[in-house]
Amino acid sequence: MRTKLPAALRPAPPRSGVNAGRRGTGGGWVRGVAAVPAVAALGWIAVSTFFIPNRMRLPPALPGDQRDMDSVAGRISYYVDGPAVTTAPVAEASLPPLLLIHSVNAAASAYEVRPLYEAARTKRPVYALDLPGFGFSERSPRTYSPRLMTDAIHAMVEEIRRIHGGTPIDAVALSLGSEFLARAAAEAPATFRSVVLVSPTGLDSRGPYYGPAGSTRGSALLRNAFSFPVWGRAVFDLLNTRTSARFFLEKAWGSKTIDEGLCDYDYLTAHQPDAEHAPFYFVGGLLFSRDITRIYEELRLPVMVVHGVRGDFVDYAQLDRLAARPNWTVRVFQTGAFPHFEVSDAFAQAYDAFLGTLSPARVAEPAG
Repeated sequence: MRTKLPAALRPAPPRSGVNAGRRGTGGGWVRGVAAVPAVAALGWIAVSTFFIPNRMRLPPALPGDQRDMDSVAGRISYYVDGPAVTTAPVAEASLPPLLLIHSVNAAASAYEVRPLYEAARTKRPVYALDLPGFGFSERSPRTYSPRLMTDAIHAMVEEIRRIHGGTPIDAVALSLGSEFLARAAAEAPATFRSVVLVSPTGLDSRGPYYGPAGSTRGSALLRNAFSFPVWGRAVFDLLNTRTSARFFLEKAWGSKTIDEGLCDYDYLTAHQPDAEHAPFYFVGGLLFSRDITRIYEELRLPVMVVHGVRGDFVDYAQLDRLAARPNWTVRVFQTGAFPHFEVSDAFAQAYDAFLGTLSPARVAEPAG
């Protein structure tokens, strides 16, 4: 005689119809969908590690001589071209050396100043710096900060002045590079005759920025999340595909008509050993100074700001209060963030007009 189990202990009968098996298979389907991003991420890490070349041949970004030097900011690379001051035509004899400084992004290099460099080298000595972590300068894993970038500019300026007899120089910087140049000029004003800031950062509506000296607007946690060793290089490679390089330049230009040579060079310079280290400090906001408004206000030498009206870099809400100062000049072009590429002739005319308002530089014989 079989003992009948209480109803509460009896096993449930098998279900049939359209709902049959839903309890058993639904959880697996959900888990499978949830696993797709993880599988895709692991797949991209594998692609980055084994299939994306990160030792591509990198040609010089600019003509002329390419030189390296050791400095407090590590090994820095720069380009130089143009006539010596003493052999320049009489009409150009008062022009001191010009230093050009590129912007900072995931694939920055001296190529970004190419139109300015090529225009200047027929008239005056011109130097273009690869900032630490970019181009041919040292890209080692270390702390990249506004201080490091500013120290590199100081070192470059001292080298130029050593070669050219101590004359104050003119300098032009792009975007975030403008913050570093402004800091260098505020700290050593006697070494500069003038500065030009093209699409400068730190003038946006989130300011003004009067934070503690040396502080930044970034997050170490964000930087660490991007740069974690397991996926850091893979994340960087994802930011620097040919498609993404074009995408970011189109956002800067505010147009699909970008400079194709710059786009190609961006891809090459981003596919070098250790190319990810400095950009991750940029992505984490750790190269943006929290005290930059104070630095801009400390500038007493002639300053010209140039910016466009298209693209992602058009917020200059803090500029009006600085533009009212007698030593500040502002020029606006109907372009994106790189007006020197789009309207190079108009940019050159504006710069020449600005230089025409300056006192002549002391001309000195270059050192041997």
